[in-house]
Amino acid sequence: MCAAQIGQTTKPALAELGNPWHSRLMTTSAPSHRLAYVLLVLTALFWSGNFVLARAMHAAVPPMTLSFMRWLIAFALLAPFSLRHAWRERALLWQCRGRILALSLLGITAFNSLVYTGVQTTTATNAVLLNSFIPILTVLFGALWFGQRLGGRQMLGLAVSFVGVLAIVSHGEWTRLVGLNLNQGDLIVFLAMVSWALYTLALRGLPTGLNRFGLLITMVMVGLLAILPFFVWEVASGRMVELNTATLATFAYVGVFPSVVAYLFFNYGVARLGPARAAMFIHLMPAFGALLSTVFLGETLAWYHLAGISAIFLGLSLSTRGQ
Repeated sequence: MCAAQIGQTTKPALAELGNPWHSRLMTTSAPSHRLAYVLLVLTALFWSGNFVLARAMHAAVPPMTLSFMRWLIAFALLAPFSLRHAWRERALLWQCRGRILALSLLGITAFNSLVYTGVQTTTATNAVLLNSFIPILTVLFGALWFGQRLGGRQMLGLAVSFVGVLAIVSHGEWTRLVGLNLNQGDLIVFLAMVSWALYTLALRGLPTGLNRFGLLITMVMVGLLAILPFFVWEVASGRMVELNTATLATFAYVGVFPSVVAYLFFNYGVARLGPARAAMFIHLMPAFGALLSTVFLGETLAWYHLAGISAIFLGLSLSTRGQ
């Protein structure tokens, strides 16, 4: 473990960003926790907008192009003040290379590319609602691979939540499950949720004193390199993008808010509150996503959406009660 090699520190996760704005915000423990709550709410809003915009532009912007342009813009924004942190801490980053590679592939490459691919054939509402299964997956994978305890109530919660997921991906038609006639986009988005749950858990093993700007720029570089072959293949296959106001605005939004801003906010929340509590804020995404999808895409909530999200919430309550 890289944390064991480097040694633990009592400083907050973003205390050494070299950014005076962050330094002023972290003078006491209680304000930093309140700040974490606010930033995690904004994270949910930005990520919800990412889903809705990707669905709105799915016919105009291919998924790998959107994913590659998102992180290319993020890299350009981060590079001027992040590369020096990465270079200064290159020895620490190298000691954590295995975990950083995993975080990059899970959180940068796989999650976003899978989401953008999934919303080509499913609704933004379905995709956002499936996000609510992430905390349950976090609990499950934490028990399977990270040594966290899983009791009878947690197992019941997992089962109830999974029924909710099945209700959403089957559109309330259980015959689809029997015949395995499920929407391909829903299944791809579900794989993205698996990726993000593992990313959340993997964050916990990083040393708390590691500069987060240096970490993020390193992850973006690795993630971009992994996306590049898929982007080249997509362009070579003839899926080109017409550059206009709409596509440029799409690239600008996904490159700034759900990428640089939200990732720093989420990593800060994990550092201050822990992965399980930070993952809870993803449950705000159904509310934000449903509202944005209704206003901008004309989508509506069906009965199976409500039944599925209710079962997921009930399972989450059972899984986390008393923790």
